[in-house]
Amino acid sequence: MSLKVEPLDLQKADISGSKWQEVRAEELDIDNVSLAKTKINNVNMSEMTLNDVNMSGINISNANLSGLGIQHANFSHAVIDHVKLFGTEFHNVFLPKEGDRNYNPDGQYKPVSFHNCNLSNGQLRNCDLSNVEITDCDITGLKINGILIAVLIKNK
Repeated sequence: MSLKVEPLDLQKADISGSKWQEVRAEELDIDNVSLAKTKINNVNMSEMTLNDVNMSGINISNANLSGLGIQHANFSHAVIDHVKLFGTEFHNVFLPKEGDRNYNPDGQYKPVSFHNCNLSNGQLRNCDLSNVEITDCDITGLKINGILIAVLIKNK
């Protein structure tokens, strides 16, 4: 593929409906741009930085997100399906606090749920598990503060 090298400096331009095919567009500096309803297929976005971005309603499929870092994000009502999470860490995950846009003073939020997940050998530390419900799960070897749950259930 022979490429025409042509740096573009677009300012206050409307390029809606444009098509880019077989284009090399590395190290772009995109600031204050709307990419709403844009479709991106078969694109290398490795080492890309996204900052102060509204990605609500976005759909990502068949993606390699290994090494991904997400900080200060609102994941409310997100659905994560058919995902490999080995080695994944969650830190400082919380419900909205007073003053947050989606804070609910009565504390009623749709629950976080895990369905058909393999969380074996997982670790939960310093977590609020109040009112957590565990249903139809294999609890072999499950410990709370070093005490096997099977022993607690048997001694009940």
